[in-house]
Amino acid sequence: MRAMTVIPGKADSASVGEVAEPPETDGTMLVEGVLAGICGTDLELVSGEFGGDGANRLVLGHESLGQVLDAPPGSGFSNGDLVAGIVRRPDPEPCPACARGEWDFCRNGRYTERGIKGHDGYGAERWRVDPYFAVRVPAELGRLGVLIEPASILTKAWEQVDRIGGRSWYEPKQVLVTGAGPIGLLAALIAAQRGYAVHVLDRSDQGPKPQLVRDLGGSFLTNLEDLQVQPDVVIEATGAGPVVVESAKLLAPAGVMCLTGIAPGPSSIDVQMDALVRQLVVRNAALVGSVNAAKRHYADAVDVLLAADRDWLDRLITRTVPLSDWPSALTKEPDDIKVVVDLRA
Repeated sequence: MRAMTVIPGKADSASVGEVAEPPETDGTMLVEGVLAGICGTDLELVSGEFGGDGANRLVLGHESLGQVLDAPPGSGFSNGDLVAGIVRRPDPEPCPACARGEWDFCRNGRYTERGIKGHDGYGAERWRVDPYFAVRVPAELGRLGVLIEPASILTKAWEQVDRIGGRSWYEPKQVLVTGAGPIGLLAALIAAQRGYAVHVLDRSDQGPKPQLVRDLGGSFLTNLEDLQVQPDVVIEATGAGPVVVESAKLLAPAGVMCLTGIAPGPSSIDVQMDALVRQLVVRNAALVGSVNAAKRHYADAVDVLLAADRDWLDRLITRTVPLSDWPSALTKEPDDIKVVVDLRA
């Protein structure tokens, strides 16, 4: 069968690969692949920046949507159901966090991730999954179910913000989101659903992003100097050091910034850390990093998407490419937000 394949650690190895049928060790439920989303992690894997030694082929696709072909009795699923697959799996001998279902907080790093690390993903014509690691997609979401995985990243991020904000009196009103890609726009969607005033920063005001922000009732900025309020919460989705620092400096007293983006390339320190530390300390402000998601965050993501305007969500998916030509999804076009691969085409 066909699949989206890459050789981790080897640049420019993306191809439409022929792979064996999914092994039963992947799970008892057989699923037909419908869509797979493309994100920055896929681009890094394809570039060879991380993920392996260039020896073993990996099936990509951690943002998934599939339709059940064969559901085992007692699984809670039926043939024909739409499902999304959870990405991370706990390590074989679970650390204390993995053992309690918090594999997103794995302490020893021996977890695997479908389509990312040590485990083939969902970017194939057929895949298997353990029903425990499958999320039911309501029929009314249809193809928008492919947004469940990226939305889960944000439901977890907002959970972390709430937990940290709750260390004292906490009633945020102003939210700054930096970066208007899929992660940033989904962060803004959740902020708007919570009734917060939303401000989204992006370096370009071209294409569909500004209107998507305005349709949430938010303001769109291309320069932080134009922000006329002090944010109580910042959701950072660019991973760019200068943006992180300048946004952190704007935080209100006891404000919280959640870092969800990672900049590609080698690590470096190119900011005045002592100045940033002073800003954070004197205002009791907090920075927290957040990645991946636990099972409950996928359920929360379903609720977020169900509560959203379908037309607005549909506009996030700006391009669909066939599996037969899936590497073309890796080349960014001017109006791209979320690009997905049609695994049936």
